Amino acid sequence: MAINVKLSGAGTYLPGNPIDFDQINDYLGEFKEAPKKIKNWAGRVQPIIKEMLGINHCYYAFDNETRTFTDDNLTMSVKAAKKAMEEAGVLAKDIDLLIYGGAYSHQIPPITTRIQEELGIDMCGEIHIHSNCTSIYKAIKLAHVMLASGEYKNALVISSSVASSCFIPEFYNQTLITKEDIFLRWYLCDGAGAMVFTAAKDEKEGLYLEDTYFESTGSKKLSAMGNSYPYHWTNPREDYENGYHHIRQIYLNEMRDYAMEENGKSIFYNALVRMLNEKNIDLKDLKHFVVNMPSKFVRELIIEECLGLGIRKDQFYSAIEDVGYAGPPAALISIDNLLKEETYESGDLIFSFVMEVSKFMQAGFTLRKI
Repeated sequence: MAINVKLSGAGTYLPGNPIDFDQINDYLGEFKEAPKKIKNWAGRVQPIIKEMLGINHCYYAFDNETRTFTDDNLTMSVKAAKKAMEEAGVLAKDIDLLIYGGAYSHQIPPITTRIQEELGIDMCGEIHIHSNCTSIYKAIKLAHVMLASGEYKNALVISSSVASSCFIPEFYNQTLITKEDIFLRWYLCDGAGAMVFTAAKDEKEGLYLEDTYFESTGSKKLSAMGNSYPYHWTNPREDYENGYHHIRQIYLNEMRDYAMEENGKSIFYNALVRMLNEKNIDLKDLKHFVVNMPSKFVRELIIEECLGLGIRKDQFYSAIEDVGYAGPPAALISIDNLLKEETYESGDLIFSFVMEVSKFMQAGFTLRKI
């Protein structure tokens, strides 16, 4: 008998109070030691980036008055997980698989074991995935496969991000910073999301994972975002002195050259078509297409492309405008928001897809209402 995978519960944690986009520079702090040209540019470009991104406000696990962090990836993960577990009606003893997907981390032991400890889960399988914005999609893919195999019963999937710690002035070697080094401070904010998936032999009322997919196509493409760390442990003083830790991204007006392919379509579009074909997905039952891209400019480009696939403009959904873009957990946060705002009828399909620009990894998943 086939084992189905049900979304039993979802939870979101957004730290602090919403910060208006216009206040980001003031809230995170000015670059007092940076070159004068950079300081002037940072103050001048904020309203321009606001128009490009289309974000109204965002959240930070950072108190700008005390210059301290009120949450970290562990505390936010635990708070989101508890909400998802409560909604799913499961206890710590019921969780036998824990998967965390997030951005770069260097802590030992891995955060999965710390989350397990904080939640009081005595024993479980655990996996920590580092893959930037596609990491949570890969976590969901693994949960899907491992639950469907019959080996596990309840999977807790979590993602979190404290991006603000990379964008406060104290983080940088300010004498070295360039526009590319600070460009992402307007893109990314903080937050966490969690979902509980349950193995089910019978499809009773609820939302069920139907298709999961990921790919990497960046082997011959230039990286559009990243840092300069070598692939081995390094001296922190040298990292700081050389600015290896700065996270750089190209400007949006350059992104088209990186993200477009020979057929004139975006990498996002071509990857989406591959998933549709490989999984034989019929879009006739599509209720919402959740696009997790931080830029309004990119989202609008994707919307125009996807019209040719029969995806209508009114089917596109993004929570990013209201809560900001938290990176890896954005997919979970958007789905959780959507499920609390909308009602679904049997057969309705929710489709989530993302393109990650550090080395162009793409991923998606579908949920169907039964």
